[in-house]
Amino acid sequence: MVSVACSSLPQTVSVDFPEQKSATPMAATPVATGPASGSLFQKTSYRPAFEDPRARTVGDNITIQIVEKVTASQVSKSTANRTTSGSTSVTAFPMLSPMDLANLKSGTASASDFSGKGGTESANTFYGTITATVVEVLPNGHLLVAGDKQIGVNQNVDVMRFSGTIDPRLIQPGNLINSTQVANARMESKGRGAQAEAQTVGWLTRFFFSFLPF
Repeated sequence: MVSVACSSLPQTVSVDFPEQKSATPMAATPVATGPASGSLFQKTSYRPAFEDPRARTVGDNITIQIVEKVTASQVSKSTANRTTSGSTSVTAFPMLSPMDLANLKSGTASASDFSGKGGTESANTFYGTITATVVEVLPNGHLLVAGDKQIGVNQNVDVMRFSGTIDPRLIQPGNLINSTQVANARMESKGRGAQAEAQTVGWLTRFFFSFLPF
């Protein structure tokens, strides 16, 4: 019974990050063997003088400017009205005078009204900057990046994580890109330490919250 009750407790809510791959440094270019050609140009180690400095290989760094602002609102309103009425009368009946027949009348009436209103509003804002590392180059040339940073102050640690897929054509000078241009973006910002623990509901309180009907 206890195990069933404990399993019904709310689980920790976190961002579902894909499995991250560590960036593996590129192997050193092997030195060409054989007789020296006397030329300064070596095909295996040549890098052009005016090479595009944008990130494009595993291990390169890209700075992500997180600018996420999501606002959603919905308003609904409905009304319904219905009114009905009816009447009956008797014009002739044996052994009754016209004066008595004038009182033999009946009528019905009904009315119903319904009105309803509803509204939903949600606003989320997330700003920040993080430098991620290219962990994989996809067959189409897109870059899979992942990165995290941790800032510790006294007994508290702030953790920020980011991952996503970047089209290298969208990278700005200085290897910058906005988070709105990153596909399959996953971002998370949370804290660890005494401050975070103070804002966490205890397990016993969560236990009663999951069973109390009011």
